[in-house]
Amino acid sequence: MKMNGNEIKPGNIIKHQDGLWVAVKCHAVKPGKGGAFNQVELKNLIDGRKLNERFRAAETVERVRLDQKTHTYLYADGEMLVFMNAENYEQINLEADFVGDRAVYLTDGMSVELEFYEDKPISVSLPEQVILAVKETEPVVKGQTAANSYKPAILENDVRTTVPPFIDAGERLIINTEDGSYVKRAD
Repeated sequence: MKMNGNEIKPGNIIKHQDGLWVAVKCHAVKPGKGGAFNQVELKNLIDGRKLNERFRAAETVERVRLDQKTHTYLYADGEMLVFMNAENYEQINLEADFVGDRAVYLTDGMSVELEFYEDKPISVSLPEQVILAVKETEPVVKGQTAANSYKPAILENDVRTTVPPFIDAGERLIINTEDGSYVKRAD
């Protein structure tokens, strides 16, 4: 689908310089001299490179629509992660590097969204939060609860995080998958 350069908005995915790019920031500029243009910060979906590009209103770019499909995480097989399509039960193997650092939050049976372009996986979206148990943490120090302080803890997936002083080993917590931070106790 073609669109004018001044119509690009954050979140749009476009084909540019033989690659797929997502618009991160857009700024419409109307200089006193010359024509208006759209200053767009782009991020490459494949390798993560960033690019600042200027698009004039008369330029056309190709907007790309990605197919989103719900998959279930099954298991890790060495360096490969195995996912199953929730609709047709086909399995797909992806390298752990494709998911990145957030792969440690994958649990058996977790639903994730895979985005495809021309039947090739482009990105994977994990849930924003997961529930994990605390494997070990330091005991509470008396009088330490008065200040807003956190103590180190190791979760069941061996990820290190910080938790409030009232959290003990064995408790189940809601953890943010973006940065691994403590959100709250799980009910």
